Amino acid sequence: MNDLAEPADETLMLAYAAGDASAFELLYARHRGPLYRFLLRQLRDSALADEFFQDVWQRVITARAGWKPEAAFSTWLFRIAHNRLNDHWRGLKHRPAAPVDADERTARVPDPDTPERQLSDFEQRRRLQVAMDELPEEQREVLQLRLEQELTLEEIGDITGVGRETVKSRLRYAMDRLRTRLKE
Repeated sequence: MNDLAEPADETLMLAYAAGDASAFELLYARHRGPLYRFLLRQLRDSALADEFFQDVWQRVITARAGWKPEAAFSTWLFRIAHNRLNDHWRGLKHRPAAPVDADERTARVPDPDTPERQLSDFEQRRRLQVAMDELPEEQREVLQLRLEQELTLEEIGDITGVGRETVKSRLRYAMDRLRTRLKE
């Protein structure tokens, strides 16, 4: 076998499941274009395709520990995308129409700005800050640049000296860790 040959997707996924983040970056680089084009062609809405694209990769990240090479990685990846699309289309068919008196109902909802609610909001912000403080420095940095400074991925890459895809990966990992931490 040629030593210069790139590792198979399945080998990379197993390495990623074992904790090798660079293996994920290679998988992502290989499949991002085809996956995004597939979603965009299906949805015909770039904002929705962006959302689904991130959701599919998030599901890959979440399922990495239990992944088994029973099928090609690309087959598995596109199956996730296919199922996500099916859920979306099914949801649209079963979504009931808004009631005729929706505006009146909304107006009757009590003001949620109570002292208890304010305390709850404060506690949530505190928990988020604690969780952010626990992130690795490189993840916390890109997350703060993105959320607080509203910089583009390219601008963050220029600031941190890494590529756009690395910035995206760090953001994904940071968000994954925050979600996990805040669910505790």
